[in-house]
Amino acid sequence: MKRFALRLVLVLALPALLVLVWWLASDGSTNVFWPPLRTILKTFPDVWTADRLRDDVLPSMWRLTAGYALSAVVGVAVGTAIGSHRRVRAVCEPVLEFLRAVPPPVLIPVIMLFAGIGDTMKVTVIASGCVWPVLLNTVEGVRAVDPVMLETARSYGITGQSRLRNLVLRAASPQIFAGLRQALSIGIILMVISEMFAASNGIGFTIVQFQRSFAVPDMWTGILVLGLLGFLLSVVFQLVERRVLSWYHGLRASARRSP
Repeated sequence: MKRFALRLVLVLALPALLVLVWWLASDGSTNVFWPPLRTILKTFPDVWTADRLRDDVLPSMWRLTAGYALSAVVGVAVGTAIGSHRRVRAVCEPVLEFLRAVPPPVLIPVIMLFAGIGDTMKVTVIASGCVWPVLLNTVEGVRAVDPVMLETARSYGITGQSRLRNLVLRAASPQIFAGLRQALSIGIILMVISEMFAASNGIGFTIVQFQRSFAVPDMWTGILVLGLLGFLLSVVFQLVERRVLSWYHGLRASARRSP
């Protein structure tokens, strides 16, 4: 219990300090673009009502979830196929590095030509950016599977789906989750950017509307919503990761305790 309380204090200490610094630095500000934090917090409940959460936050979450899930499935599947075959990897790696270097926001006009301006475009933009860290980390994770374990599995007749599921993907899962963590932050960014183009709802659309109408405190509340959303998604991801990779964290803890 004491360890949990200490950890909670350490987690909350820096955010609380940053909020305090923001409060003190902005207190008494007369700059229209830098309103006091108390003004932003006072405006928050008036702006983000239940109706706005339903009309703007939920559509954004749906697009993020769909794009993120699509990138996870494609990234893990293609990454496993490439990482498992040396010749395929040698052929595909230069192309993958080239495509990864292209910023996804640059592709938005191109994607709009093929996918239109609806949710399909936004989901595609999110997936096109999130897929690369998942794919490349999966490739590296599959490549790093211990050859001795692969030979042992082969000698025991463990092949096909059983070998892939119980050995390859399990051994590569720490790398895969590292890519998924990177993809989550990228997905939030692309969610906002995609909603700034030909959108009628969403968090990004709402923030731009506030900015264009010079409702600066309202705009800052949208930025706070994004920060809170990112924090909550990070907490959920950590809980899922710790549960799925409990065996991995247990091995690391055992290694640290051993002399």
